[in-house]
Amino acid sequence: MEEKLINQVSDRKEGHYKPYGWHQWPDYPWMSYQFRRALGETQEGGGAISEVFQLGERIDPSDPESWYREWDAVGDRNRIRGDEEEAKGHIVTARNCWLRAVDYYREAEFWLEGTDPRRLAVFDKLEYCSKKWGGYFDPPMESVEIPYLDGKSLYAYFLRSPYNTEERQPVLMCFGGLDSFKDEMWFMVAHGAIQRGMSVLMVDGPGQGGTIRRHKITNRHDYEVPVGKCIDYLETRPDIDPARIAMSGSSLGGYYAARAASYEHRLAAAVSHGAIWSVNELWGDADDSHGLAGHITWVFGAKDMAEALEKGEAFKLDGVIDKIKCPYLIVHGGYDVLGVDQAQKVYDYAKANGVDVTLRLVGEEETGAEHCQHDNPTIGQELVNDWLAEKLGIDQAALRPA
Repeated sequence: MEEKLINQVSDRKEGHYKPYGWHQWPDYPWMSYQFRRALGETQEGGGAISEVFQLGERIDPSDPESWYREWDAVGDRNRIRGDEEEAKGHIVTARNCWLRAVDYYREAEFWLEGTDPRRLAVFDKLEYCSKKWGGYFDPPMESVEIPYLDGKSLYAYFLRSPYNTEERQPVLMCFGGLDSFKDEMWFMVAHGAIQRGMSVLMVDGPGQGGTIRRHKITNRHDYEVPVGKCIDYLETRPDIDPARIAMSGSSLGGYYAARAASYEHRLAAAVSHGAIWSVNELWGDADDSHGLAGHITWVFGAKDMAEALEKGEAFKLDGVIDKIKCPYLIVHGGYDVLGVDQAQKVYDYAKANGVDVTLRLVGEEETGAEHCQHDNPTIGQELVNDWLAEKLGIDQAALRPA
């Protein structure tokens, strides 16, 4: 079993740079991982570097309550300023403030228990900021609810690219993973898709975002079902090309994307932004002391890690991804703190079974070597979306603001 870098405590006790990015609290690697994630997303508009380091000075990494308190406060600061600047007609500044607040609020609720009422309260503020920011696109971002099962819906945002004059644009469906959701997808993959002429559908699938927080819908191994519902929705839109619908899944979403592409053959291309061969192999002998046990048990609808592992047994790609018919890309950090061997297993199996698969490991020197390129999300956006633009037939040189 590959040793996970995320569990290693460094001999150096001060913050320092590692092959996978800035390591804020060496004695607290799981907390440092989340800090690194927030720091990286500042370059995609999800914060300000000084504000993030300011928070780093104020947070006690042994106290999740201090994490919630400080991130929530700076989220409020930016949200309130955004509203004030909008009232003055300073729309660019307002949008910048709201977008920063989105990621600050995402961090604020991260370590709260799934049943903690503050989690939904913070998430409501987060969505408010996303919708205010997105409302000033032309055309404005649409908040949609995609019909799912039992009268319930999947929450999503649809945004059309302003750089592509095609009446029917190609579209990228963006899914997060265990702890990422639609609003974070802008910082991870969606921004780059918009810049390259793709519409985007950023989705809270089962186990994610508003779908679990409001509907209590946990995840499922057969993700082709919710993905199929999203494609059904997209096919009703006159502004997208149904022959050019692609999907990306980040982190655990890397499993979702591979699984969906295996059985949902309306997909024109699929991306595992972080690949997972087997959820249980990834977790190993994890128990309730695991750094993400709270997220895992909540998202899997399990009472403890033992039950989560029982449910996790179905989340594997052996005997599955030989069925992929569309081009398939794996982008994986070469120093991913959660492991690299899973990506190699997915690639080797797909290649051996005739899948049109590409593996891109991102190295230490170029940066972006962390899980889902959290240390440098821009390079992740570039690798994913340049490949998609090629597969979907987009001439980037011809793109102009509409």
